[in-house]
Amino acid sequence: MARVAVCQMTSGPDLDRNLEQALSLIKVATAEKAELCCLPENFERMASAGEKQAGATPIDGAGASVLNPIRAAARELGLWVLAGSFAERIEGSPKIYNTSALIDADGEIASVYRKIHLFDVEIGDGARYRESELVQPGERLTVAETPVGRLGLSICYDLRFPELYRELVKLGAELLAVPAAFTAKTGQAHWEVLLRARAIENQCFVLAPAQTGRHPGDRKTWGHAMIVDPWGTILADAGTEAGVVAAEVNLEQLRELRRTMPVLGHRRL
Repeated sequence: MARVAVCQMTSGPDLDRNLEQALSLIKVATAEKAELCCLPENFERMASAGEKQAGATPIDGAGASVLNPIRAAARELGLWVLAGSFAERIEGSPKIYNTSALIDADGEIASVYRKIHLFDVEIGDGARYRESELVQPGERLTVAETPVGRLGLSICYDLRFPELYRELVKLGAELLAVPAAFTAKTGQAHWEVLLRARAIENQCFVLAPAQTGRHPGDRKTWGHAMIVDPWGTILADAGTEAGVVAAEVNLEQLRELRRTMPVLGHRRL
């Protein structure tokens, strides 16, 4: 048994304020005795494309102002932190990566994932979504060893592409991370059902930290950060307020389910 936590934030354009909120939630996760704490997509800044581009930082080094406080907190508190996603600078390019960084309990960057599927949609909620105008898509899948199990990384819109998660399972994933800033409109219709589907069809735990509330640019996010078990049971749901929810993950439950209902081995292509 291991304990994990997912955070729910209402990030805005103010980096310092967002980092203060994130660090506070990481401390709450520690009080909940979590070994892994997950922050949402865009934890560092929900802002205009110009502000995101101007504030983009490198993944590592002295200039990595976004990750340095998170790394220090992980080291001080002795837990793993998934920095759900932030704007990563691409040297020599006007574009950025939308990047997740998995940080270990020593404050070191254990693994990195760059969002593959970009949110270019028209959903009729009053906001404009053209992520590809700013973001360069990633190209690599990532599964990382953690104290709570093998963690497959993804970000938000990736959730709609089941083949990505099947590939993560083939690479050994037992838990799937889905840090998100799901819109209120799509979240109400699809968030829970997609999270539970990815958990059930891949027989994995799903960890889904989230943004919630109102943000600049007339954006509204759904919230409901969740932890879902491999049977599709919701172990924790954060509702619509900022905060932290935690739950136990039992890898023996996962392995027993995969043994008694070996659907992953029954596939016919």
